[in-house]
Amino acid sequence: MTKTVICMKWGERYPAHFANRLYNMVRRNVTGDLRFVCFTDDKTGLLPEVEYQPLPPITGLPERWKWYPWRKISLWQAGLGNLEGEVLFLDVDLIVTGNMDPFWDFNPGKMCIAENWTQKGEGIGNTSVYKWTIGEHTEIFEKYERDSAPIHAEFRASQQYVSSMIPDKIYWPEEWCVSFKHSLMPKFPLNWFQTPKLPSETKIVAFTGRPDPDEARDGKWQAPWHKKIYKHVKPTPWIAEHWR
Repeated sequence: MTKTVICMKWGERYPAHFANRLYNMVRRNVTGDLRFVCFTDDKTGLLPEVEYQPLPPITGLPERWKWYPWRKISLWQAGLGNLEGEVLFLDVDLIVTGNMDPFWDFNPGKMCIAENWTQKGEGIGNTSVYKWTIGEHTEIFEKYERDSAPIHAEFRASQQYVSSMIPDKIYWPEEWCVSFKHSLMPKFPLNWFQTPKLPSETKIVAFTGRPDPDEARDGKWQAPWHKKIYKHVKPTPWIAEHWR
């Protein structure tokens, strides 16, 4: 069985090396045949092993949201590229730190997703890491395309909307997927003195918002001056070990 992994990048925040490093991390941590696809508006600099596909069309996306994760709603349409079967989506800015084969063995045929770290018990998944079968749950895209205004009025984030449309989603084991900021960062003021630690059982570290992996690696958190007192991270060497 060929394992299929997809990611998306658009705009200028994430250059090609983010997708390339994601491919390298996945390849080191997946056994057997791998198909790695990047949906993007700019294929410049992508490795030959990274399969380029153009961004899926989405006409209902308001201009003000075009640079936000709402664009990922386009992945739920029928006939996504030339893909079929189960696929695993990964945000382009996350880090793979452990063997990924169990993601395909876990509840095959079901929509599986990380539970959002800041909304535990509220039925909200985090779309940094999720698996589904192409052609299923297309109503997510179709409803959005028909009229996105009431959806934006009801939901602050696209993952809240997606979660509401799949009530029988299954969460990955908690220890597999963690948030750098919400799971690993010591709380203020300890973040000024302690380096974030990587648990041995972790497979994926997601970077939600800032800091990005390179910023956390170097101990440089881009934040407004009035928030720098608590938005601080010490240089985190283990990031460089994996993010390459």
